[in-house]
Amino acid sequence: MASKELLIKLLKENDVIKYGNFILSSGKESDYYIDIKKGITNPKILKVIAILINEKLHDDKIHRIAGPALGAVPIAAAISLESEIPFLMIRKGKKDYGTSKQIEGEIKSGDNVVIVEDVATTGTSILKAIEAIENVGGIVKKIFVVVDREEGALKSFKSKNTEFIPLISVSDFIENS
Repeated sequence: MASKELLIKLLKENDVIKYGNFILSSGKESDYYIDIKKGITNPKILKVIAILINEKLHDDKIHRIAGPALGAVPIAAAISLESEIPFLMIRKGKKDYGTSKQIEGEIKSGDNVVIVEDVATTGTSILKAIEAIENVGGIVKKIFVVVDREEGALKSFKSKNTEFIPLISVSDFIENS
């Protein structure tokens, strides 16, 4: 049975939290780093994440699961397999060759979309993903993150009136260490 406690246990067993001096993708300095890629490349952990998020989608009319590149793409794919809802891959920017798409996968104007992300710090990358989806007429209903670092992401999404749902927060993870 998938649970928040099981996810924390599996992430700890796989040593996803590292201590030292790190620069985060947000540019912030931190004395710890959540190496979530180590977790999401593990099929057992990825399955637990997919199950936990899928359980929270039951009553929603969601048409697409979106994952910003790179870390959220396997999460979106796993949820898609679990829920049978198609997924989207969102590039950091439009590619400058081929079809010049920023979003890979089919999305229609009016589609309800859930965004998934591996780790949220300030939420900047997720805000860019929201913008990309809205630019093609999609409607972002919810945002799920595996780990919220509790450094401003929640505030970013409250201002957009978008529900932000972390599976675990860094304080949950550290308190249970």
